[in-house]
Amino acid sequence: MQSKSILIALVFSLCAATLFAQPQPPPAPWRGAGAAPCISSDGGIYKCAPAPRVMAVRAGRLFDSKTGQMLARQVVLLSGERITEVGAEGQVKIPEGAEVIDLRQATVLPGLIDAHTHMFNARKPEGSTEAAMLLAVQNVQNDLRAGFTAARDMSTHGNGYGDIAIRDAINRGVIDGPRYRVSTLGIVWGDKPADPSKPDNPLASSVVRSVEDARAAVRTQIEHGADWIKLYPAGAYSFTPDGKDQYVVTYPLPVLRALVDETHRLGKKAGCHVYGGEGQKNAIIAGCDTIEHGFGLDQEQVNMMAAKGLYYDPTGIRYTEPYIDDNDAKSTGGKYRIIPIFEKAASMAAATKGIKVMMGSGVDGSTFAHGTQALEFEWLVKRVGLTPARAIQAGTTINAEVLGWQDQIGSIDKGKYADLIAVSGDPLADITELQRVKFVMKGGKVIKNETTPGAPK
Repeated sequence: MQSKSILIALVFSLCAATLFAQPQPPPAPWRGAGAAPCISSDGGIYKCAPAPRVMAVRAGRLFDSKTGQMLARQVVLLSGERITEVGAEGQVKIPEGAEVIDLRQATVLPGLIDAHTHMFNARKPEGSTEAAMLLAVQNVQNDLRAGFTAARDMSTHGNGYGDIAIRDAINRGVIDGPRYRVSTLGIVWGDKPADPSKPDNPLASSVVRSVEDARAAVRTQIEHGADWIKLYPAGAYSFTPDGKDQYVVTYPLPVLRALVDETHRLGKKAGCHVYGGEGQKNAIIAGCDTIEHGFGLDQEQVNMMAAKGLYYDPTGIRYTEPYIDDNDAKSTGGKYRIIPIFEKAASMAAATKGIKVMMGSGVDGSTFAHGTQALEFEWLVKRVGLTPARAIQAGTTINAEVLGWQDQIGSIDKGKYADLIAVSGDPLADITELQRVKFVMKGGKVIKNETTPGAPK
C-alpha cells in the first residue's frame, strides 16, 4: 500500500513537472494536415491560438467594482487579452474593423473571483489518479462557465500536488479554467508520534509533529509550487450539555507561529481553516492572512483581525447546507444548532469597521456543485447583511487584493486582463442575477455567450 501511494505521488509530481516545461515552437516544415500546429510541453499538438485582435464590448450597464456604482452605456476596448480603454459611449471611439460584442441589453461586470474552492473532489480509496484529474478539469471548466475567471484553491482533498498541474495547464492554454492560486495539500497536526508501520499518505495533507516539521512542510509545499499554505488551527465543533459551542484546538501555538512565519518568510500567504475557540484566536494572534469560516467569532477576535488587517472568508453556503442541521440534530437530539451561531458571527464581523469580507464558496464537488457558487453572493446579502454592491466587491476587488492580483483583475480598467461577465438584469436590484451568468470572457477569449444583442428597450 505504501509503495502504491508513493507511486501515485510520483505520478502527480511528474504531471506537474511536465507542465512546468516550456511549450515547443511549431514543427517546421509541417508535413501533416492543415496549418502548422502548436506543441504542448508533453508533446501533444493543438491548433495555435489566433493572433491578438481588437475588440469592443458595448455595455448597457457596467458595474464599477472600485466605487460600487452602476454606469450606463459604456464601451470597453481590448486588444488580445488586455483592456485598452473604458468609458462612456460618446467618449470612446470604436476602431474601424474592431469586432463588436453587443451587450447593450445586459449588465457587464468584472470576472468573478472565488477565494475558496476545491477543484478536486475528495479522493476515494479506490479512486484513480486519472479519474481525479478528469473530474478536476470538469470542475474548473464549470466554474469558468459560471463566471468565475479567477480562484484560490484551498487544498486538493487527498490528491497531492495535482492542483499545480491543473493551474499550469490553464496558464499555458492547454485547458480552459479560472486563473488560480493553489494551496496543494494543506498541513495538519499529528498528535501522535509517527508510526513506521503506517506511514503518512503522501497524497493527503502534510502531517507535522514539531516546530521543525512545520517549517519543513511549508518549504516543501512551496518548493513544489504552492502559492498559498492551507492551515487548520481549529478543528471540529461540538456543544456542551448547556448548549455552548466548543472547538478542538489543533497545533500548539509555537507550531502555528512557525507555520505562518515560515510562509511569510518565503513570500507567501496562509489561509487558516478555523471554526472557533482558542484555536481560532491563535490563528489571529499568529497572523493568518485569511480567517476561513469562523463559526464562533466574537467581537474581541474580530477587533483583533481588524487591527492586524486580516481578511475574513466566511464560506457561508457550504456551512449552512441542510446536512449541517441533520448532523446537529443527530448529535444533540435536536437541542442545538451551529447555523444560527455562525450566521450571527458572520453578520457581526461584516458590520465591524476595518473588516474586509471575502467571497469564498468552499465549493467541493460533493455537497456543493461546481458552477453554482454564485449562491454565496445571495447568502452574503440576505443572511449577513452586505449590500449587493459590497457583496460583488467581495468577489472582485477584495479577492483580487487578497490574491495579490489587484493590478491585473478585479475591476474593468485599462491595462487589466479582459475578464468580463454579463447578466441580463441588474444585480444591484437582484443579487441572484449572478446565478444566471449569460456571457463569460477570460483574457479576451469568449468562453460563453447566451445574450441577446441589441439596444435596451
